[in-house]
Amino acid sequence: MSRSSIARYLRHGTLPQLHLFESAARLGSVTRAAEELHLSQPAASVQIRKLSETVGVPLFEQVGKRLYLTDAGRRLHASCLELFGVLSTLEESLAAVRALDAGRLRLAVSTSGMCFAPRLLGAFAGRHPGVATSMQAHNRQALVRRLADNEDDLYLFADAPQMEDVVAQELLQNPLVVLARDDHPLARERNVTLERLAAEPFVIREEGSGTRRVTMRLFGERGLAPRIRMELDTNEAIREAILAGLGVTILPRHTFGLDPESSRYVHLDVDGFPIDNHWYFAYPAGKRLTAAARAFLDFARAEAKGLARESLGRR
Repeated sequence: MSRSSIARYLRHGTLPQLHLFESAARLGSVTRAAEELHLSQPAASVQIRKLSETVGVPLFEQVGKRLYLTDAGRRLHASCLELFGVLSTLEESLAAVRALDAGRLRLAVSTSGMCFAPRLLGAFAGRHPGVATSMQAHNRQALVRRLADNEDDLYLFADAPQMEDVVAQELLQNPLVVLARDDHPLARERNVTLERLAAEPFVIREEGSGTRRVTMRLFGERGLAPRIRMELDTNEAIREAILAGLGVTILPRHTFGLDPESSRYVHLDVDGFPIDNHWYFAYPAGKRLTAAARAFLDFARAEAKGLARESLGRR
């Protein structure tokens, strides 16, 4: 519709007049509509007359003491209700935007994602101090269970969750590397085979960890099994074990980006590494994300790459 064709409706405060018209049509009386909207009866009558002039045809006819809609009035009333429905939808949408002054955001992340997720959430909370934020770290097994039970607003996985009825959105590259202390014998070798690597003592994450799942799958596809020396339930504990010279490990590269002793770690030159991988945000399909969750998704996509580059720059 061109602006010229609706110009008549853009004059004389048409929206308040429509509000009054809807009340009069519903109540069957301009006087009762005026009372409902806290207007004087003469002022209400003037506004109804101006609306009729705008439309160009009478909107009401009086039979006895009650007002009835004319055919034009019935058409206008139907369009009026449709317009109010559009405005109601708009208000709901805008209210969701305004809700960032309040509300909450519950984030569940993989333990390997703790190398950068707290900084993302902290930066978001700084922009939206009215949003109550919380974050819990879990291994993959627990994260999958929480996602299935819809316990949180968003879930950050170290690789894509293989689940039905789940929306997964790629966030950031999460390459896996083979890590050792800088004086490890393999640190000076090139093109180390997976068979050679399997003979080394391995420090590995616990059962249920996504990194362990990828590691065991990698070796299993080659008919190999790593020589597991130690199982630990956090990346921080694995870092300490590597620094103590207890073996090698496979972990996300970014895990070590902020470590103050990162100069003691080396990435071993192993065939097939680094393994391409990504972090993903996930949530149940059909879930109605809160305004805070939608805003955090947008914010994280914009900020995560910069945080990762800064993380690697401090290695």
